[in-house]
Amino acid sequence: MNLISLGKKNSEIEIGGRKLILSTNGFASQADAAVVAQYGETMILATVVCGGCREDLGYFPLQVEYVERLYAGGRIKGSRWVKREGRPSDEAVLIARLVDRAIRPLFPEGYFNEIQIVLILLSVDQQNDPAFVSAVATSAALQISSIPWKGPIGLVKVGLKDDQPFINPLTSEEAFSDLDLTVAVSSQGVVMLEAGANQVPEEKFLKAILFGKKEGEKILQFIQDFGEKFGKEKQPFLSIYPSSEELKAINSLLGSKIKKMVNSQKGSQENDLLLTIIQEAKDALGSQIKPSLIDLGVRELVKKAVREKILTGERVDGRKAEELRPVSAKVGVLARTHGSALFTRGETQVMTVTTLGAPSLKQLIESAEGEETKRYIHHYFMPGYSMGEISRFGWPGRREIGHGALAERALLAVIPSEEKFPYTIRVVSEVLSSNGSTSMASVCGSSLSLMDAGVPIVSPVAGISIGLIKEGEKYQLLTDIAGIEDFYGDMDFKVAGTEKGITAVQVDTKIGGLNEEIIKEALTKAQEARKEILKIIRAVIPAPREKISQWAPKIAVLHISPSVIGELIGPGGRMIRKIIEETSCEINIEDDGTVSIVGLNQELVDEAVKRIKAITQLIKPGDLFTGVVKRIQPFGVFVEFLPEKEGLIHISDLADGFVKNPVELVKVGQKIKVVVKEIDEMGRVNLRPQIPFRLESRRIKPWLSPKHSWMETKFASRLAKKRRS
Repeated sequence: MNLISLGKKNSEIEIGGRKLILSTNGFASQADAAVVAQYGETMILATVVCGGCREDLGYFPLQVEYVERLYAGGRIKGSRWVKREGRPSDEAVLIARLVDRAIRPLFPEGYFNEIQIVLILLSVDQQNDPAFVSAVATSAALQISSIPWKGPIGLVKVGLKDDQPFINPLTSEEAFSDLDLTVAVSSQGVVMLEAGANQVPEEKFLKAILFGKKEGEKILQFIQDFGEKFGKEKQPFLSIYPSSEELKAINSLLGSKIKKMVNSQKGSQENDLLLTIIQEAKDALGSQIKPSLIDLGVRELVKKAVREKILTGERVDGRKAEELRPVSAKVGVLARTHGSALFTRGETQVMTVTTLGAPSLKQLIESAEGEETKRYIHHYFMPGYSMGEISRFGWPGRREIGHGALAERALLAVIPSEEKFPYTIRVVSEVLSSNGSTSMASVCGSSLSLMDAGVPIVSPVAGISIGLIKEGEKYQLLTDIAGIEDFYGDMDFKVAGTEKGITAVQVDTKIGGLNEEIIKEALTKAQEARKEILKIIRAVIPAPREKISQWAPKIAVLHISPSVIGELIGPGGRMIRKIIEETSCEINIEDDGTVSIVGLNQELVDEAVKRIKAITQLIKPGDLFTGVVKRIQPFGVFVEFLPEKEGLIHISDLADGFVKNPVELVKVGQKIKVVVKEIDEMGRVNLRPQIPFRLESRRIKPWLSPKHSWMETKFASRLAKKRRS
């Protein structure tokens, strides 16, 4: 009996041909709300706890944690010393971020209570995505809690096969889908999008979004009904934003300075000017208004001034709505790296470096769903100095993990297969300066860096971010948003792709939802900007370099029969160690017969390949080789016809007549062309000379066939002697 069936407060609906079940009875009773969601046999426990108001922080303290227990998949951690789960994996962080981004826009403005949402993976069936179940469970838990929230949301995943969208692809179906799209919807429209795509055209992508929106609305209604059945009454709250009188007082004192700051804004100096204005307001009004409210009030007035200016058709930095900031790009900026590039757009600057490695350097990922490997890895770093700040330095934060995953997903569609390019590829984006859309700059820099490294990508990928300012029915879309437009705007619509179509999308909003018109227009503007950037990229480096860097390792991959792996390894590993020592190459052998050879010198790699091919060659009767005599015995000659592989030429096959001792004809070290005569049941190889040695002795008569054995020859000689007598 499933855990879910123990509760009486259950609801269920069919989505994508599978049951989605919600239960809220008997779980985590001391939390403000708790829901177990089950889809297939994947189960998530979502708990919500509300704390006190934190107006001192200046931001809404929402915390979403996704906890992946290995027991959910019936697994024990592989480490011999540590069996407890450690720090969250990148995948766990990405699931937590996805849920956070979907629910955050629906909390009321001015609500600053601490909220902690913990999602625990209880069971996983390796077919149904825990991210989908987590989002549904969170939406249901918030809906039945007393926390003020303008939800619920409905979230679905959308796949695309043969140009037809379908809901919630199974893990086994994802490999055949050209799209991995997540759509989160509220009653007002689309609140969040996340996607990876195989160069899907805009019109098909929009069709998939609308399809997902329609299906998501079914879940939205399902959760709404669930909340009406089992939900608590929502608690009232007072917004901690300054009152209209307090805002009026701040505006009368500093309104002209705020407008002047906004009108003179050209770049990253905005933060310094803002802090100066805030301090001036605190000095003048600190005795009348709380300092925390002054901070919020000044920022609210700046936000209002920025939005008003944009809605009148003028951007803060003077650009037109569709205009890009100045773009420049360089490749080969570092001396000893395998590939490097510097991409600059306005004040945003990213240096991206590509490193090529052996196939054995793939990343091994352990999760409740099992183990998998990854050969293309993208890491993103944004230190404090990129914003002129001092910040914590250490492990990457959630934002860095998320931006790295987005850039990785954007390039994944154009990375060559391992068969075509047998390298592990690591790309690192170092943000040197940040003023908006560093993730999309990382995508552009990655294309340049990969091509500089000689990675034969299908096509370069460019990324752009589209912003939105919306007041009522009036709105303005902004191409290539700067930091201030992102901070005070309503949307960050990131789109990456090639000339053919979209490879990745990430959309975050701060309003209740986006309608079809805004989404369609944003996709169109992103496509136009993307093509403009791709022209710049191709002007710098039109195609991947024909050869990889001289500093990159040289790799060859062979596929041998699994039956000859033992011969390649040799007794006690003697054979493979000898090749490694003499060629200075790294050699890895897989159980399926895949052999990878890695070295810094192409000649040594070629030598290792030659020797491995010789050792693992499947021989059969009739094969011709040039061998070397290694040993001579009274009964025959041992010839090394392949490296470390010998065969016997029996004395009876050595010549065209009787041979008393092989030393009469051959010597050690002599080269002989030999033919494989047979391979016996023990795997021993019998050889014969391609041309038998000819004997000069007159005692052997011409009429005697060279095929006769030495016994037949001896008998014939005696018979001839008897006749003469």
